[in-house]
Amino acid sequence: MPVGKRLFDITVSSTGLAVISPFLTFIGLAILLFDGSPVLFRQRRVGLHGEIFSIYKFRTMIRDASRVGKSLTIGADSRITPLGHWLRRYKLDELPQLINVLKGEMSLVGPRPEVPEYVSLYTSDQRRVLELIPGITDPASIAYSNESDLLVSSNDPESEYINKIMPEKIRLNLEYSARANVWNDMAVILSTFEKVLR
Repeated sequence: MPVGKRLFDITVSSTGLAVISPFLTFIGLAILLFDGSPVLFRQRRVGLHGEIFSIYKFRTMIRDASRVGKSLTIGADSRITPLGHWLRRYKLDELPQLINVLKGEMSLVGPRPEVPEYVSLYTSDQRRVLELIPGITDPASIAYSNESDLLVSSNDPESEYINKIMPEKIRLNLEYSARANVWNDMAVILSTFEKVLR
């Protein structure tokens, strides 16, 4: 990773965690109160050069949700808790990933890391995306911010994701990587905030 990008990630993630730590504590306590433990959800994702790491999120689903459904979350998934719906709506469940950024497993801007089962389906050309450090947000996430709604209208959501949405997201990320820099990353972050606030 370029030194400038890593320095930007460390500065923003460490400052962000320090500033919003009271808010993170409040969310954690709310999850404990309404949904019980655990507060954080950890999932295996594929990172840079195919390395496996654990991504952090606030838990928004029932316990052991992975045992009663697929990796994809589609529409009003019955596994999502009432508090989880609110956290997902404003992307607040993603905030613990600032820890992943601080650890160097992720960047603020980069391709969203996939689960191993979907990465195993990548073509050799699509695997080029694994040469990029994954991120919290990216141009593809903005373009497909309504992904869950798109999938809920499909007769076969998983096939729709694997054959149409996933390849397009990879294409967008590879395209962005050719012109990525700190200034463009800041523009992506601002666009993400704008999308969430809408």
